[in-house]
Amino acid sequence: MLMGLLAASHLMPMELVPEQARVHGAYAGFTEVCVYVADVQGRVLRLLTGEGLDVPTSPAAAAEAEVPIEGTLAGRSYQYGEIVPVTGRDGLQWWVPMLDGTERLGLLRLTTSYADDLAREDAESLASLLALLVVTKRDHSDSYARLVRTAPMNVAAEMQWHLMPPRTYADGRVVIAAAMEPAYQISGDAFDYAMAGPVVHLSIFDAMGHDTAAGLAANLAVGACRNSRRQGADLVGTSERVEELLIEQFRHDSYVTGILADLDTATGELTWVNRGHHPPLVIRGGRWTSQLACPPAHPMGTDLKLPVTVCREQLEPGDRLVLFTDGITEARRPGSNEFGLERFTDFLIRRHADGLPVPETLRRLTQAVMDHHEGRLNDDATILLCEWLGPTPAHTREAAEHTGTADG
Repeated sequence: MLMGLLAASHLMPMELVPEQARVHGAYAGFTEVCVYVADVQGRVLRLLTGEGLDVPTSPAAAAEAEVPIEGTLAGRSYQYGEIVPVTGRDGLQWWVPMLDGTERLGLLRLTTSYADDLAREDAESLASLLALLVVTKRDHSDSYARLVRTAPMNVAAEMQWHLMPPRTYADGRVVIAAAMEPAYQISGDAFDYAMAGPVVHLSIFDAMGHDTAAGLAANLAVGACRNSRRQGADLVGTSERVEELLIEQFRHDSYVTGILADLDTATGELTWVNRGHHPPLVIRGGRWTSQLACPPAHPMGTDLKLPVTVCREQLEPGDRLVLFTDGITEARRPGSNEFGLERFTDFLIRRHADGLPVPETLRRLTQAVMDHHEGRLNDDATILLCEWLGPTPAHTREAAEHTGTADG
C-alpha cells in the first residue's frame, strides 16, 4: 500500500490523490477510502473529490461532501486527534486524523472488515502518507484552495496565508500554534516562526490599517525579519532593518508594531524586543498568567528614535508563551464589553485544564472571539502560542503527553 502510493506520488497532481488513495488502500483491506480536508477556519470537513468544488446533486450527496466539525463523530476525531469508529452501511468505518506533525489537515474515512491492531496501524500509516502528499501538492493547487474556502477571500488575506508558516508545528522541543481571524478579510496581522539549532524564533506583527496596504506592510515586515536573521542579525538589528525598509517603502505613511523573540530550547531562556506592541503572556502550570514587562520601543516605521531594549525571561518546562494582537482582546459587539485580557487568559487556562491539544484550544478561542463579536471583527485578531516542552527527553515526553501531542 505505502510503497505503491509513494511511487505513484511523484507525478501525481492533487486531483488524483483521492483515486490513488482508494486504489492503494485496497491492498491493506480498505474497501473505501475518502479524504476530507478542513476548511480555513476549522469549521467543516470537505470531501476531496479530485475535481475541486463539486455542486452536490442531492441532500445525501451534500451531507457526504461536507461534515460539520462541531457535534459530529468526525469532528471529535479532528478535535482530539484520535481514531473514532462508527458502524457504516458497508461495514466498520473509522474516522482517522490526517496529520502533518501536529498540523491537522483533515480526516480519512476508511471502511474495513478488520478491526485489529494491524488494521489500525495501516490506517494511521495511510493517513500519514496522504498528509505528506497533500502538504507537498496543495500550494500549487487552485482546486484545493477553492475546496478549503467557504467564503471569498480578499487580496490581503490571500497574501498573508501564503506568506506565513503552517499554523501548527511540533518537534519534541516546542509545540507552536497560531490562529487568525477574520480568516477571509485579514489584512495587517502576520506571524512567523523558524528554527536554527536549539533556538526558536517567534514574531508577530500588526500593521497600521485594515486594507491591502496594511497587508503589504505586514508582508514587508515578515520578509525583512526573515532576511535579516538569516544573515545573522540579532533581535535589535532585525527590528531596525524592518523599520528601515518600511520607511524606504512607505515614507512614514505606514508603521508596524511587533514582538520579535528567540527561545533557547536547551536552556529555556527567552529573549525579546517590543516594538510598540502588547507585551507577551506566560501561562505557567496551567493555573496563572503573567505579562512579561519590557520597555517598548517605537513602532517600526515611525523613526521616533526610542531605544530598543532586549529583555530576558527564564521559562520553565511546560510554560506557554502567548503573543497576540489587539483584535483578540479588544473585540466587542455593539453595546457590549471588550472580549478583554482577563477573559482571554481565562479561556486559555480552562481549555488547558480540559486537556485539549494546543491547536484545538486556539480553534475554539477564535470561535469564541468571533461569537463575542457576532461574527464581525473591526480589527484583525491573531494569536501565536509556543509551549516549551523542556530541555531533556524526559521533560519533553511528559509535557507532550500532557498536551496531547506525543503522537504528533
